[in-house]
Amino acid sequence: MKPTPSDEIMNTLAGGAPEVALAKGVLIQAKQDLRRFRGARDPISREMHRDAYRWVASDNSTWPYSFLNVCEALNLRPDVLRKDLLADTQPDWHTRSRRLAQKLSIPFRGSLATVFLSRSNVANSRGSSEPVLAH
Repeated sequence: MKPTPSDEIMNTLAGGAPEVALAKGVLIQAKQDLRRFRGARDPISREMHRDAYRWVASDNSTWPYSFLNVCEALNLRPDVLRKDLLADTQPDWHTRSRRLAQKLSIPFRGSLATVFLSRSNVANSRGSSEPVLAH
């Protein structure tokens, strides 16, 4: 796997105070969870991914180890790091949503075709050229 800017940032961060080490650990864990559970199908793994995603996407700074506060403690730009961390998660979300939409739409389209074909057959059997839906 090709190193990303966040990989390089993580590797260059030095130890320091325990609070900084904890902030670094929280960020590394979120990054690992975003990658590890990206395409997860089981509920627990999906929740792990959602938690990491929400943490990175949040602009809440009231919690001491919020994404914004962690970035500040590590002297990182939140907008750049957020874009890098979440870049891999967007296409997967789109793919899952698209798959679900396809799964739901196929039976729906089939049922619509059945309804309209049956109405068309009724109109033809009556010998009427008037549309059935006009009644």
